[in-house]
Amino acid sequence: MPHTLMKQLTEMKLTGMAAALSSQMEQPGTYEELSFRERLALLVTRESLERDQRKQKRLLQKARLRLEASVHDIDYQPARNLERSRIAQLSQNEWVVRGQNLLITGPCGCGKTYVGCALGNNACQQGYSVQYWRLSRLLVELTHSRADGS
Repeated sequence: MPHTLMKQLTEMKLTGMAAALSSQMEQPGTYEELSFRERLALLVTRESLERDQRKQKRLLQKARLRLEASVHDIDYQPARNLERSRIAQLSQNEWVVRGQNLLITGPCGCGKTYVGCALGNNACQQGYSVQYWRLSRLLVELTHSRADGS
């Protein structure tokens, strides 16, 4: 019976639940005292966490970010001319919800790529789909799209 149940869970793509159930079966003393509802809640929670992790991984791959950057690690040295309040506002992702684009400008070496990747990573972690584009690559893509009518 346990093998059939594990197979069914895997076929239904409930791999988190299958892993949690396997863990529960390997440690019977730990879970025997729990009610059915408590054990089921543990299984469902594990499945939910694994789905969230897979979604986040998929969003990050699709975003094609160049760096693993974080909004918490942004350097606010005066020479960079970054406003903490502006970054905090952008990290709320309202621009993503509204379907807006974010264009970051500045001189070479000021950290545009890092800030863009940090904000993109932040959005992906919150479940939003974003894409990172360097201007040169975006212009080439737009030229090709215009040429083929897409």
